[in-house]
Amino acid sequence: MSELNATAAALLGLLHDGPATGGQLVAGADERFGAFFSVTRSQVYRELPALSKEGLVRLGKQGPRSSQQYVLTAAGKKAFKTWLASEAGPDHLRSPLILRLVHAGSLTAKQRSGLLEAARTSYQGRLDEAKVATKAADGPYAKAVAEFAQAQAKAALKLLDAIPQA
Repeated sequence: MSELNATAAALLGLLHDGPATGGQLVAGADERFGAFFSVTRSQVYRELPALSKEGLVRLGKQGPRSSQQYVLTAAGKKAFKTWLASEAGPDHLRSPLILRLVHAGSLTAKQRSGLLEAARTSYQGRLDEAKVATKAADGPYAKAVAEFAQAQAKAALKLLDAIPQA
């Protein structure tokens, strides 16, 4: 694996906390950076064998119901550190909401209103969660990310307020 993709790097970063199964990695990803970087179950189970093949992780203990733990190797730690120190490149926003808003003129007023209200409820929840995360943040990096989550949710709410309902 000459260059890690962001999903592989996310998994290696999570494995710094200790051995984990694919399911635990999915849950950990959602908990740690779900607001900014989604990792699906299919992505995790596609990446783990590739990381193992490259020697960046190795199989650990077999768990209940045939779940398989993965353990970060020294090569995996090195690859992750190299990825962390490399140029980040551009961020890519893939928002189903924004895609829908771009085409919101094709909706009826009732459909548009429903879309906006559902999104508003979702982003208000995200804002509330980000406020809690900011207060609970352990260290300056986690706090900065939680504050960014607040700003992002506020920006989304402002965007929603700017979309005409009628």
